[in-house]
Amino acid sequence: MKNIGYLAQDISILHRQYYKDTREQFNQLELNPTAACILLTIGDYPNITQNHVARQLVVDKGLATREINKMEKLDYLTKQNGVGKTKVLQLTQLGSQVVEKIQKIRTDWWENKFSETGLNSDSPLVSAIETVVESFTAEEEID
Repeated sequence: MKNIGYLAQDISILHRQYYKDTREQFNQLELNPTAACILLTIGDYPNITQNHVARQLVVDKGLATREINKMEKLDYLTKQNGVGKTKVLQLTQLGSQVVEKIQKIRTDWWENKFSETGLNSDSPLVSAIETVVESFTAEEEID
């Protein structure tokens, strides 16, 4: 059995392969992987703030801000003033359509990989990974 320390490397391999396989589809939407994840997060948490997006995705606030500004110019989302200096994010109609496309790209890729390997979404591995990710992202409840 492989040392569990290799799990991070294996997850990185999956991550890179996913983006390699889907790069062209995301390019057609004028998105990179981080931007796609940001849109998905905004879709999952309406009225989320920029800071919450950065924390939820465990990305640098500056990177999140740059990507959010690009997507605002693409008319995928809007920023509105929140409490204090916070910016509240909402998907536009076009952004909602793009989120549906991103979800399909992601779902199709994973369903394909799972069917090729005989795994399914009920695999204990899936819930184990979700538990570890939640330990990083559940520090603060998102409204």
